[in-house]
Amino acid sequence: MKRREFLTNTALLGAGATMGVSSALMTSCKPEASNVKQYTKEELGMFSFVDIAPDGKPLKAALVGCGDRGTGAATQFLKAGPKVSIIALADLFPDRMGHCLEELKKRNNEVPEANRFIGFDAYKKVLAMPEIDVVLLCTPTHFRPEHFEAAVKAGKHIFMEKPCAVDPTGIRTVLAAAKIATTKGLTVITGNQRRHSKDYWEAYLQVKNGLIGDIVSGAAHWNQGAWWNQVKRPEWTDMEYCIRNWFNIKWLSGDHILDQAIHNIDIVTWFMDDRPVKAVGFGGRARRLTGDIFDFFSVDYYYNNNKRMLATARQIDGCDGNVSEQIYGTKGVVKLGGAKIEDYNGNVLWAYDYKANPVKNPYDQEHIHLVESIRLNKKINQAEALAYSTQVAILGREAAYTGKALSWDETLNSSLRYGPETYELGPLPDYKEGEAPRPGKDPGNPRT
Repeated sequence: MKRREFLTNTALLGAGATMGVSSALMTSCKPEASNVKQYTKEELGMFSFVDIAPDGKPLKAALVGCGDRGTGAATQFLKAGPKVSIIALADLFPDRMGHCLEELKKRNNEVPEANRFIGFDAYKKVLAMPEIDVVLLCTPTHFRPEHFEAAVKAGKHIFMEKPCAVDPTGIRTVLAAAKIATTKGLTVITGNQRRHSKDYWEAYLQVKNGLIGDIVSGAAHWNQGAWWNQVKRPEWTDMEYCIRNWFNIKWLSGDHILDQAIHNIDIVTWFMDDRPVKAVGFGGRARRLTGDIFDFFSVDYYYNNNKRMLATARQIDGCDGNVSEQIYGTKGVVKLGGAKIEDYNGNVLWAYDYKANPVKNPYDQEHIHLVESIRLNKKINQAEALAYSTQVAILGREAAYTGKALSWDETLNSSLRYGPETYELGPLPDYKEGEAPRPGKDPGNPRT
């Protein structure tokens, strides 16, 4: 779908109100009796947060995507509980698979040569193995919807890295497959690891039980220095270059507002338990060395009942860093990434006790939850929640790319799709190195 069609008849106007809690609201915050329903941890679905998953039948897993994140996920799966193993690998490049094999071997996990598959269709060969119980989906994000749908059809339990798609077309694929996964009783654990962190859960319990009153706004930030990149080598085709440099390539990563800021956007989406009506944003490319994505974003999200969220993302060296989430209510504010709740006079209403209850590395914890869910038949399916959080990020990205106010419905229901229709290691005529979107230049085509 061309962007001109995507934006046709868009008539929403960005409001001028600032994100946050008004001074009048802040001064009216006083402790008072609450008739808010009090939830238990069990009612909210809090995880057990055990240090290791229970014993049970052997679980054999396959890794699809042998890069650094995939290799990390595989090693974390191996220490999640007893009698788990990685018995198959799928990737596009033999060198990445070789590095992964070395890391697995250090952990006494050998993958038979017959179970190592190379190519764009390697995931299909893995999923066709009846002995595979679990599949870890860790390729560049563009491929996630297709791989997830296929894994669900194959009846595998799934660990799916975040985000789960780069465009609305992919989101709809994930949402449909998520429903099928539920009917099949499959466990789906996703890589938005903050949802597997005990301090976040304890803060969520406090919010649901009314400690900050009614939620009125949120803020999500992932602002850091420049990230990694790959310079194209003469022997690489366009496709190979893009995939080896996938983080900096729009059609593969969805831009860093998806790949990294999704963590923070997901938390605000979880705590607010709502989806935005529309978004207005801006962003740009200032110093990035390769690829075609932005260096910074700032997005203002509008919700029903005048709720708001501000999301920022930046990857520029020498600038202020901020990776955090805040949830603002009528009685106080939750400061996450530290799990503390204060009123608007600065008094601490609640704080997580890290000394008494150390928080396990959530990258490890999510795999413990995966194995625990399967072995105890406590089915967990996080795919839909990740899909909606990813769509929030996509909405913000497209608002920034176009410079337009975009609605949730028009974006989610659009046929917007990034990337080629077929996959082969050859030229990519539609990809232009360094050619990032240009907001406002042409409402139908920000590239011109």
